[in-house]
Amino acid sequence: MRDNMLGHLDIEFIQVENGLISAKMPVDQRTKQPMGLLHGGASLVLAETLGSVGALTHIDDTEFVPVGQEINANHIKSTRNGFVIGTAKPVHLGKNSHVWEINITDEDGELVCISRMTVAILRKKKKKV
Repeated sequence: MRDNMLGHLDIEFIQVENGLISAKMPVDQRTKQPMGLLHGGASLVLAETLGSVGALTHIDDTEFVPVGQEINANHIKSTRNGFVIGTAKPVHLGKNSHVWEINITDEDGELVCISRMTVAILRKKKKKV
């Protein structure tokens, strides 16, 4: 298991190409809130992961690093089991920032959450010798 948030929540990438990024995440004991529904925070972890990876595919990662600057979400529908699938596409790809729209659906294709994320594109700091 990957020793980071993606591994802990078992987020698995489905597609990373042509400006479209998608991944699935299980709805289980790791991602549910106490009432048994998908936790809104877990949806945001999936959304931020997709927006960040999406930005990474559009920059030179030897010189720049994408970092989340702002994220918002509207939780439209609840779900209790199975998987959710997040799909991200760019709204704006600027030199210093990107804006990504992320839709999260259940296995039936019903919209569960819609999110928008702003990603700052920062120049990497040179390591001191």
